Amino acid sequence: MAKRFEQTTGPSQRQQRVAELIRHALAEVLSRGDLQDDALTRNVITIPEVRMSPDLKLATAYIMPLGGRDEEAVLKALDRNRKVLRQEVARRVNLKFAPDLRFRRDESFDEAARIDALLRSERVARDTAKPASDTSEDDSE
Repeated sequence: MAKRFEQTTGPSQRQQRVAELIRHALAEVLSRGDLQDDALTRNVITIPEVRMSPDLKLATAYIMPLGGRDEEAVLKALDRNRKVLRQEVARRVNLKFAPDLRFRRDESFDEAARIDALLRSERVARDTAKPASDTSEDDSE
């Protein structure tokens, strides 16, 4: 019997669904202020994305404090409270195993700002501008 090779293109629908449930559960716990940690209570934390491992036993949450303030302190506080957060996620999301949680800084805001700056640069504006002679010829026809 021939082996079947599958090309993986990204997370499965189940991984995405579970990741979104965990994202909502984490956001709810953090917004309610249930954790008694100064770094978490004085910052509003955004969780734009959670990624699940294929076996659903590891969840990586990408976080960003509002305004990008105290990033390191917030990441350390989340790591310190990982056990409690895992218990809270397990209570809110009905899974066979509560996934281990990892917290990472969300880099997508930086990437979006970089792309925006590139698009606004003089060089790109020069390349995308229409020459004046082309527009006058189109109008005369």
